[in-house]
Formats: sequence, C-alpha cells, structure tokens
Amino acid sequence: MAIVTISRGTLSGGKAIAEELAKRLGYPCVSRERLFDEAESFGITKAELNLEFSRPHSFWKPSPGRRMAALTILRAAMLKLSRNGDLVYHGFAGHLLLDGVSHILRVRVIAGMEYRIRSAMEQLFLTREQAIARIRKEDKESVYWARYHYDVDWQDPSLYDVILNLDMIGINSAVETLRLMTEREEFTADDGSRRAFDDLMLASMVWAALGKDSRTCSANLRVEVTDGTVTITGDAGSNQVVHDILAVAAATTGVREVVNEVGVGSHWIW
Repeated sequence: MAIVTISRGTLSGGKAIAEELAKRLGYPCVSRERLFDEAESFGITKAELNLEFSRPHSFWKPSPGRRMAALTILRAAMLKLSRNGDLVYHGFAGHLLLDGVSHILRVRVIAGMEYRIRSAMEQLFLTREQAIARIRKEDKESVYWARYHYDVDWQDPSLYDVILNLDMIGINSAVETLRLMTEREEFTADDGSRRAFDDLMLASMVWAALGKDSRTCSANLRVEVTDGTVTITGDAGSNQVVHDILAVAAATTGVREVVNEVGVGSHWIW
C-alpha cells in the first residue's frame, strides 16, 4: 500500500487521474476541499483556512503563528485520512505536508497550455480569453503560496518521484503507470516509515491540541516525537503557560512521555 499525492496545475488533468487511480486501487480519493473539511475536527474552520491560503500576505508583517497553525493542522488532517496507509490526494502540494514519511509516491501532472485552455473552456464554459486569464492567475498564485508556506518552488522536478505530461501520455496510461509504481518496494511502508508516520501523526496531534487550548495557543512552540516521546521546545509568556503546555501535551492520546524544554519568552505574532 502507498500514499499517492498528485500535484497539478489548474486544469492539467490531475483530478481525473487521481479519481481513476483511486478507483482502480480501491483507495479513498481526497481533494483539498475534503482535507479542509477534515481539518475542522482540529479546531480550525474552513473559512479560516481559506482566508489563510487565499489572502495576499505581507512579508513586512509576517504571521508565523497563523501560518504554522494552518500547515500543522492540515498535516494532522492528511495523516488522519491516510492512517490506513492508502490514499490518493490531489491538490496543493500535499506531499510537502508529509515530509519524513517515505512510503509516498509524489506525482506531478503537467499539460501544455492548449490542453488546459480546452479543459477550461469545456469544463467551466469559459471563452478562450477567460480561460487563459484564469489559468495564468491560478498558476501565479500556486507559485507564490508554495514559496510563502513551504519556501519551495513547487515546479521544481526534484520534489517529485515522477512527472507525467498529458500532452505525451493519455490519462489511462498515466493511471496504469502509477498503479504499477504503487506496487514497487520503494513506495511500500516498512517499519521505519511506519514509525516516522506515527511520530509525525502524534507530533501533529500534540501541536493541534496546544493550538486549540486557550492557555497555550499563543506560545511559540516546536514539537518533535520519537517513539511516543514528545519533546517540546520554544517560548511561552509565563511559567504558568509552560506548566499548561506540559499538561495539555501529556493528556494527548498516544503520548508516553513529555520532555518540556520550553522557556519563558515571546509569543507568536498573530
């Protein structure tokens, strides 16, 4: 079993590939919208996530706490949805949410401008000029948001295991290629990858719990997990908040031990 993440430009055919691949594999197929729905269980609303991923942020007035909260909760939602080890996700750079987990097939689907223009005109009933404008706008936003949230160029081929060009290969052939790749040893979970997955899941759960609790939500924290042992570092506003951080983390299901290395210092800028 493998987790498959498919990154695609606007109307590049990635959604169709994801849906057909999930059908052939018998895996759940998850879109960005479904991921946002799942994230609500961690205490953030879809409206808040849409705002975070759609507004023009100012680099002169950064909001590291808000950005970290959004990404960590999306990671927790993705991990929760893929906990059975089988998932096909299509959307915004999903593989970047699961950094450190090896049993992921990272796919990028591309297509030429004419392919995308035809898709936009047929699926969205746009004129040619409208289709071009929409594709260019959304491509520009994707590049910006990947740089802002992940500090990467999401078009960098080194971020992917395979790139499929739908100008050169049909959807059925692309799906069959990916189906065969999911059977390869490189994308099959082993003990080390499962441990990494579980540790990342628990770290995300602890961070989400700390972010939801009114006593600890403003602390500037980093959470790492190794075999159920949680290490928390960063700064809090007072000794009482440091104590509360320990209590909230220890109460999270799956935590065996908490190493609290949080000091008293500044809060996040929200």
